[in-house]
Amino acid sequence: MQRLDRTDIAILNKLQDNARITHAELARSVNLSTTPCFNRVKAMEEMGLIRQQVTLLAPDKLGLHVNVFIHVSLEKQVEDALQRFEQAIDARPEVMECYLMTGDADYLLRVVVPDIQALERFILQHLTKIPGVANIRSSFALKQVRYKTALPLPANGMTLPE
Repeated sequence: MQRLDRTDIAILNKLQDNARITHAELARSVNLSTTPCFNRVKAMEEMGLIRQQVTLLAPDKLGLHVNVFIHVSLEKQVEDALQRFEQAIDARPEVMECYLMTGDADYLLRVVVPDIQALERFILQHLTKIPGVANIRSSFALKQVRYKTALPLPANGMTLPE
């Protein structure tokens, strides 16, 4: 079992806040010299704790004004149908998130599109064409109250599961 100490957690929090921070700035912010800090980051990447670094864009400024949550129910929850649905969804760039769910719907999608017409095209030309889709329900987000990408990490360190 591996353990992350306070410094590791501080590094991860800084990287979650700003992935473009230089190694020197990162090291200085967690009170390490550059090489040990770089080595810790590299080790956490090798452990798979850091999946990737991305740039978050402003959807509204790019004309993506409609944020929709779509509940999808399948005719049957059999492995082939689930795989077929997931592969089809994976190919759609407007699908930002997709979750296999418990409860009334089998999947919950978060879809971002420029307008209602684009949503209609997505639903009619893509979603309804996936074999096994039985029911589609949409809910429009009126306002984004909170959106964050940083995971909540314990300040005192943590033991990683095996």
